[in-house]
Amino acid sequence: MCGIVGAIAQRPVAAILLEGLRRLEYRGYDSAGIAVLDEGGQLNRLRVLGKVARLAEALAAEPLPGTLGIAHTRWATHGEPAVHNAHPHISAERCALVHNGVIENHEALRARLSAEGHIFTSDTDTEVVVHAIYAELARGLPLVDAVRAAVQGLRGAYALGVIDAQDPNHLVAARYGSPLVIGLGFGESFIASDVCALLPVTNRFIFLEDGDLAELSREAIWIWDRSGQLVERPMKTSLLSVETIERGPYRHYMQKEIFEQPHAIAETLEGRLSGERVPLEVFGHRAAALFPQIRSVRIIACGTSYHAGLVARYWLESLAGLPCQVEVASEYRYRRAVVPEGTLFVAISQSGETADTLAALHQAKNAGYAATLAICNVPESSLVRESDLVFLTHAGPEIGVASTKAFTTQLVALLLLTIALGRCRGLSAEEERRLVGLLRQLPGEVEEVLRLDATVAALAERFADKHHTLFLGRGEHYPIALEGALKLKEISYIHAEAYPAGELKHGPLALIDEEMPVIAVAPNNGLLEKLKSNLEEVRARGGQLIVFADQRVHLAQNNGVTVVGVPATNELVDPLLFTIPLQLLAYHVAVLKGTDVDQPRNLAKSVTVE
Repeated sequence: MCGIVGAIAQRPVAAILLEGLRRLEYRGYDSAGIAVLDEGGQLNRLRVLGKVARLAEALAAEPLPGTLGIAHTRWATHGEPAVHNAHPHISAERCALVHNGVIENHEALRARLSAEGHIFTSDTDTEVVVHAIYAELARGLPLVDAVRAAVQGLRGAYALGVIDAQDPNHLVAARYGSPLVIGLGFGESFIASDVCALLPVTNRFIFLEDGDLAELSREAIWIWDRSGQLVERPMKTSLLSVETIERGPYRHYMQKEIFEQPHAIAETLEGRLSGERVPLEVFGHRAAALFPQIRSVRIIACGTSYHAGLVARYWLESLAGLPCQVEVASEYRYRRAVVPEGTLFVAISQSGETADTLAALHQAKNAGYAATLAICNVPESSLVRESDLVFLTHAGPEIGVASTKAFTTQLVALLLLTIALGRCRGLSAEEERRLVGLLRQLPGEVEEVLRLDATVAALAERFADKHHTLFLGRGEHYPIALEGALKLKEISYIHAEAYPAGELKHGPLALIDEEMPVIAVAPNNGLLEKLKSNLEEVRARGGQLIVFADQRVHLAQNNGVTVVGVPATNELVDPLLFTIPLQLLAYHVAVLKGTDVDQPRNLAKSVTVE
């Protein structure tokens, strides 16, 4: 969600901070700001409502010189999107702060600090933190100790970057429940909420742990853990490059990421297949001992990752014979779940920093699960570090808010998991050989489906004046319909719903008319004839159908029915292929409607607050 960048250097930092914010725009935000300490010890701040480009214009008109500074993009939680609520926040013209997360006890802190004479100028929870730190500075504490004292009174999640006008030689950072990384330069140090922000200036990073407090100078870094002990955190060299997060020839990141899926799937499979088998060890060194003990699976996720879990439930139950529950993380964490003996807890997240999924993982650690498994795209994330077992998808950076390649690589990971668990439950070597063969063919098959791009782009014109759409699927393609509806609504702002096709007559059929396009997914499987009957229900009521159908399926086209042939494949991997044209449809409709494809309104890429 919100983005943090901070720098202490020998050179002017405003341009570094601004470029870092540009590279964090994918996270979603509504305002941006920067504060820099000049050579005279004056804190200078610029804040704007809207995009980083507006902040760049303001900086061009009013440059902020200085070698120490912090910057931020805000996604509103407490207080409306407005300049006075934008970060950085300043107390007494001395202390400036940027913050990601939510301070849960902000009302009590605001009341106490107001009574002490602090003047609040925003509606945010964040401002209580900068005033609390200044109160400690006013008592004579150095900046790092002032931050340490202030955070002890906070409840909630925070990633903080703090500077003090009376200490030009230090930048202080603190992290609890919200990601924060330190970048190591030569004669300069940086902080950010994502390594992507700092790739133009460094590829060496330290990932702070929950409860860590860090003090950065130009030449050194000091880190204290939650108990106050000075600690060393490992330095990691990122393999990402600036080029990997550029758009290249594509108009939008989402378009680029849709077309990267053959490569992303191939990368996710690389090293995970041994001959005709899926080695258990690809899920961690403990998997070989743990998997034979698994008797059921519970999958926890949010949004698109939740839809991947819903598909996996069909695979796990039909191929591995394992009972499987799939739950939305924000709901699971607030109920008292019964955990059957031998249950594997699987948490799925693209970023590995999704607040609700992380909270569910923390809850699971003391709930009696056999083990916890993270399926994630970010190796340094909290979810990965805190899980017993890990499977990293190798989708590469996903910048567009609407997840595409992360979704398909999650499905690949879950199918590999199904095969691995299935072998422990009696899946034959012959069947495993067949499934592995299907996986090896996937990248080429996705390439073939992507050739439908022009056909789907032409279809998108039918949605230019539409306000509602219905998606239908059956079996494991009902979650694909859910994913298609989510993609359309989040980037084109068309209201879209998905239903199991058999549920039409139990309510949604009342909505069908010529103004409600109905999109159906029709693979060549055992439910095809049932689906055809459901589609006839739509046609009989004047509905306009667009059917993405396996090329082997014979469906009559007429004025009310448009059929788009999807290259034939095995029904097991159909869900991965049928999701591609739905992604393309959402993309092209959004382009036609002129919405912000990569940064849709009100949404964020990494949802790090509850």
